[in-house]
Amino acid sequence: MIWNLPNLLTWLRILAIPLVVLLFLVGAHHRGSVAYPLAGVVFAVAAITDSLDGYLARRLGQITRLGAFLDPVADKLIVAVALVLIVSRDPRALMVLTAAVIIGREIAISALREWMAGIGQRTAVAVSTIGKFKTILQMVGLTLLLFRADLGPLPIYLIGRGASDADLDGAVSALGVAVPARLRLNCRRPRALSVKRVARAA
Repeated sequence: MIWNLPNLLTWLRILAIPLVVLLFLVGAHHRGSVAYPLAGVVFAVAAITDSLDGYLARRLGQITRLGAFLDPVADKLIVAVALVLIVSRDPRALMVLTAAVIIGREIAISALREWMAGIGQRTAVAVSTIGKFKTILQMVGLTLLLFRADLGPLPIYLIGRGASDADLDGAVSALGVAVPARLRLNCRRPRALSVKRVARAA
């Protein structure tokens, strides 16, 4: 069933993207307005649906091919748009580097998933516990960077920058371990087989 609750949540996450953009741009032109915080809140709600739609799809037995396709697309779209918006207001070299690495990582992992699917091993690219923690850290950091306004003594934007810097370290590390262990084992198998054949021939 295409129009089920999990897929609806995914579509709502996609539709939230232009709303985040609009609120952020309004905040950029009207200093002191609540547009920036609202952009952060909308992004946070959309980020929550990222976990919720997958959980409901498994819980309700409503996993569909459309949902499996749209879910990662929605994630990458909203993260990429948020990073572009943040860099537009904070073009520091480290922030630009963070955005470039995170977007590059997402593209690389998507390409890896498609390649693994092409050789019949899509399930080999599984989300680890560390990957889930990285995603949570990333979403919290982006939410705070979009929110921008301080909450009393809490420097929200500075906290968001700290989270994004930590995510940059995780993103660089993730690029080194993106190839799953199963793929590495498969790359070694032809050599092992050739050794066995030589032994048998001898």
